[in-house]
Amino acid sequence: MTLDTARGDADGPDLRDRSFLFVLGSSRSDGNTEILARAAAAQLPSSVPQRWLDLNDLPLPDFQDGRHETAEWPAGETEELLRRATVEATDIVIASPLYWYTLSAQTKRYLDYWSGWLNVPASDFKERMAGGTLWGVTAMSDDDHAVADGLVTALNHSAAYLRMRFGGVLTGTASRPGRVRADEQAMLRAKTFFRNETPLARFR
Repeated sequence: MTLDTARGDADGPDLRDRSFLFVLGSSRSDGNTEILARAAAAQLPSSVPQRWLDLNDLPLPDFQDGRHETAEWPAGETEELLRRATVEATDIVIASPLYWYTLSAQTKRYLDYWSGWLNVPASDFKERMAGGTLWGVTAMSDDDHAVADGLVTALNHSAAYLRMRFGGVLTGTASRPGRVRADEQAMLRAKTFFRNETPLARFR
């Protein structure tokens, strides 16, 4: 008998009908955060769709808040690609290195656009995001991962506002390229990261 690992078991979630969007927010490709994210993604069943988007390849202009303006902000091709990818995924994995104790500029800009998608006339963005799951992955140079609390809080509160679930943040220690592979505990956590419980996010 073949075991369908997407069905889950007593120790893990049911991954049927799930699809994962990995949003890479590092300033360089193949960085430590991406390595850690790919190590975790490798543990997902092959039947679970994965889509990877690198924000360096999809540059967005600085977000302009037009909620109180009469003229509509025209959505460009890149913005629309990101919006569609975001709402079509059941699970969104934000892979951002820790920059000044929070998310990278590329990642923060992408999340700023969520505000715009919430306020487009007749938008169903909040409804489509509700019930989905937000995850985070980050690498940092500090051995004390408490320094990433600001990043964790930003993602948790974003999920809470949208009534999403929050799977937590996978953390690793590394500075030089590729060194996260030497963080044995981080690589071990990556093997089971997507089996974590995903409670409904709450403001704390």
